[in-house]
Amino acid sequence: MSNPLQQTIEALAKEKGIEPDVVISAIEEAVATASRKYYKTGENLKTRFNTETGQVDLFALKQVVQEVTNPAIEIALDEARQMYQQLYGDEVANSIELGDEMEFPKPTEVLGRIAAQTAKQVIFQKVREAERENIFAEYNQRIGEVVNGTVKRFENGDIILEVGRVEAVLPRKEQSRAESYAPSDRVRTVIKGVNRSAKGPQIVLSRTDPALLIKLFEQEVPEIYDGTVMIRGAVREAGDRAKVAVFSRERDVDPVGACVGMKGTRVQSIIRELRGEKIDIVEWSEDPIAFVTNALSPAKVQRVSIVDDHERVMEVVVEDKQLSLAIGKKGQNVRLGAKLTGWRIDIKSEEEKRREVEAQFEGLEAASETAEATGEAAGATDGAEETPLPFALAGVGHKTLRKLVEAGFSTLEAVAAATVEQLSEIPGIGSKTAEKILAASRGEGEAAETDNGAPAED
Repeated sequence: MSNPLQQTIEALAKEKGIEPDVVISAIEEAVATASRKYYKTGENLKTRFNTETGQVDLFALKQVVQEVTNPAIEIALDEARQMYQQLYGDEVANSIELGDEMEFPKPTEVLGRIAAQTAKQVIFQKVREAERENIFAEYNQRIGEVVNGTVKRFENGDIILEVGRVEAVLPRKEQSRAESYAPSDRVRTVIKGVNRSAKGPQIVLSRTDPALLIKLFEQEVPEIYDGTVMIRGAVREAGDRAKVAVFSRERDVDPVGACVGMKGTRVQSIIRELRGEKIDIVEWSEDPIAFVTNALSPAKVQRVSIVDDHERVMEVVVEDKQLSLAIGKKGQNVRLGAKLTGWRIDIKSEEEKRREVEAQFEGLEAASETAEATGEAAGATDGAEETPLPFALAGVGHKTLRKLVEAGFSTLEAVAAATVEQLSEIPGIGSKTAEKILAASRGEGEAAETDNGAPAED
């Protein structure tokens, strides 16, 4: 282990962050490649690194056969046994069988300068490949992690940063428009992905990804780091505004207060890191109405109603003076609120909603008047055009019969079995009408009329 080449291998492996075995196998392959170029004999050449001497030993492999057809890669059984008998004795010689492989040492000193140069190129290539594979594996596991980097140079709007011992790229689309940098500036970014390319793995960074915001909160807020407070969602329009939904697993911990900090110290440090980006911290709720109400903060919401549960559409009504605040600059507040909650939000002022309701009432009144006029013109006083009912009663109008059916009296027998008190409990039916209905259902219409002195009114 003390030979100079072994020490060099270990130093190179440490510098490149790879295993020494990778360097050794690269050296072995390099010498084998150089040997094949030098000898050009068609032999099956094999190399082995000798840790004791620090040299790479070269061998020509030959297979033991009964009859040789290719002397470069084959040796006869008799010849092999004879050779081993002279070197090691009868016992070793007799152990050789057909199909065995024998190693024949070959000198490497004669490889020359060109072969050495070839070996050097192969070693560098193999070490570079191993280094790239190592970088890819390492950073592919660190996606979503926040790293510190130093601005190195600018390329077509992209920023090249030095992160540890590697270079990473912060593409233009992943940069916040509120930020600008100069060479040697330190930048905190989140690892968004790692791409394989011909030049090696390319680490892609981001300053706009919500993951950066979440990681910054984890670093600044101990309650988030230890799991007491959880971030249930984060959305951003980088450089302008962000919304974060938080939830506390303990009743006595205020999630919003924990994230804001004493006099806003915690959130202010994050705002400074994001170059003045406004951050709304809202409380997450399982109840979608409560969550949407919170998500539209800082606007105060009057009422929220679900328009379509399947399509996830909500209508939100706010005071007239709160409308612009709820919508936000260029619709930013409601857009981020919708993205955070996953609901489509339709915001209206109270005045808008009042006008809408009035218009609906006017439409209903107009439709009612039209229906009445049409009914009179058609002489539809007996309800013949309406939905058929299961029975009819002499002298009892269609509307009254419908009330009976809606109250549960769906057959003539059920009506006849009822009492005046039961029928009088139905909205819109008085005691006189109830008596008339019972008389008609029992075939006592004329008697009822005589007893009461006048026909019962419907």
